[in-house]
Amino acid sequence: MSTLYEAREVLRRVFGHAEFRGMQAEVVAEVLGGRSAMAVLPTGGGKSLCYQIPSIVRPGLGLVISPLIALMSDQVAALQQSGVAAERLDSTAAPWERDEILARLAGGELDMLYLSPEGLMQPAMLARLAKMKLALIAIDEAHCVSQWGHDFRPDYRTLGRLAELFPGVPVLAVTATADARTRADIRQELRLAEAAEFVDSFARPELQLAAERKTGRGRARVIQLVKARAETSGIVYTGSREGADDLAQALRDEGIPALSYHAGLDKGVRAERLEKFLEADAAVMVATIAFGMGIDKPDVRFVIHADPPAAIEAYWQEIGRAGRDGQPADGITLYSSADLAWALRRIESREMGPEVKQVQVRKARQLYAMLDGNVCRAASVRRYFGETKVEACGVCDICISPPQSVDATEAAQKALAAVHRLGGRLGRARIIDHLMGKTKEPSDREITLSTWGIGADFSPKGWRDLIDGLLLEGLLLEDPNDGRPVIGLGDADGVRAVYRGERRISLREHLEAHDGSTRSGRPKKRTREAMAALSGEAAALFEALRAWRKGEAHEQSVPPYVIFHDKTLAEIAMLRPADLATLALAGGVGTGKLERYGQAVLKVVREI
Repeated sequence: MSTLYEAREVLRRVFGHAEFRGMQAEVVAEVLGGRSAMAVLPTGGGKSLCYQIPSIVRPGLGLVISPLIALMSDQVAALQQSGVAAERLDSTAAPWERDEILARLAGGELDMLYLSPEGLMQPAMLARLAKMKLALIAIDEAHCVSQWGHDFRPDYRTLGRLAELFPGVPVLAVTATADARTRADIRQELRLAEAAEFVDSFARPELQLAAERKTGRGRARVIQLVKARAETSGIVYTGSREGADDLAQALRDEGIPALSYHAGLDKGVRAERLEKFLEADAAVMVATIAFGMGIDKPDVRFVIHADPPAAIEAYWQEIGRAGRDGQPADGITLYSSADLAWALRRIESREMGPEVKQVQVRKARQLYAMLDGNVCRAASVRRYFGETKVEACGVCDICISPPQSVDATEAAQKALAAVHRLGGRLGRARIIDHLMGKTKEPSDREITLSTWGIGADFSPKGWRDLIDGLLLEGLLLEDPNDGRPVIGLGDADGVRAVYRGERRISLREHLEAHDGSTRSGRPKKRTREAMAALSGEAAALFEALRAWRKGEAHEQSVPPYVIFHDKTLAEIAMLRPADLATLALAGGVGTGKLERYGQAVLKVVREI
């Protein structure tokens, strides 16, 4: 049996590293012992070595299943540079190259072979491999197996057959991003129920995270951020091919060496641009998510999301492409409510079952709750992936400059108490129904609980926002429960501290109030059309408030919207508040702003 000593020798001799990092040694030892495993290691955590080294040490061929040609190409080129007999078979190979690789495969000359799922499951390929001794089967980017993951690929679901096609061959599933529900689905689909599971910490202390609401398309802000990081390499992610091309051109117009990269470009152009990016000391790649997976450029100093990704998993994977050399790097995300609306429309338009859509919607909302929240960003991500006892990072924008916030401790106490009384057996929708006293056909026991109906003053959205925040803080935990998620209490010490009032829960905005006059319970929206429709005294008050705001902004040398948005001023004009309690009902009037501007606003109201 191969030993970890041999593995360390290969690590030193072939790859030039003195010692394994993190959980690498544990994963490698498991596979060397001929046992299957699943490993969730963060981007930059050295996942590839966990299957590359056993492929070299164990007798036979190491078979690696990978979803992207660029990823396979990058890894195979690096292995060949290190003297490893590795090849890849994909659609880009010329007929003569394919024949040559197949001949080497038949002759037992290869240590490793990279294939796509489609290429692997071809009958001819399976027949060839059935005649060979396999050292292991590695499934890279294993989150693609799960319909609950952020990048589900149906072709990956066929890989469950490998357990019966190649009995006795250890299977190693590796990914950088998988929450508890996704991990459970991967294990079930790949028949790894009895396999060991290794989940390393998602801590990336070198990453300095920030997020900010964008104005319009955010292009001017992106250019400003990139120019502030001149002479360094970075990646800017956009949501569309056209957006990537346009933004790259705008950056070039500002003298920044920027290239665009997306699936709409000719493969030769993509290869050329990738090579330029990898070789340059200072280059900016403006790309869609088609770029980056498996790219191991160590000196990427920043990743900027001009458009937010789809979920926290995608966020952490893409941000994680910065700072792989362990040196400080920035991860900055621009976002808006319009981005969330677009994400939800996109999910709704996709062909997938209602349960899967529900999960994807929740993932999108959790991402935006993190971006717009006031909890340490790195800690929120780590808790999302199931880590406990997580400390604040101390370097993200929230830690360095905590935003003004609204105390939501009393509402959090109600939510935590409801989850406790309900025994952690229900999902969020039922918990919200219980809090609002709207459960259809409730049991006699439920009605007698002290938490029944105690949250009728907030809308369903308000409670969803709070529950998302409590999940991100680790005070609540969501159990996958075989596809029917239920929510239970999380960190016991933290929950007790909230109950006792020793730990305060804060949000950036007031919880949305319940409006009994609307079907959804959400307050009626006041759109730009509603602002335009202001008339008489309300219109006059709106203009007076804008004039007051302009003066305040001038005195403080800040943009007017930093004080109050037009939408907030319009709501105040319609409310005509006579006291601070009524003023606080207007959207966008948090506790901090109420204390700072409340009396001045009321003075304007009284004078009009």
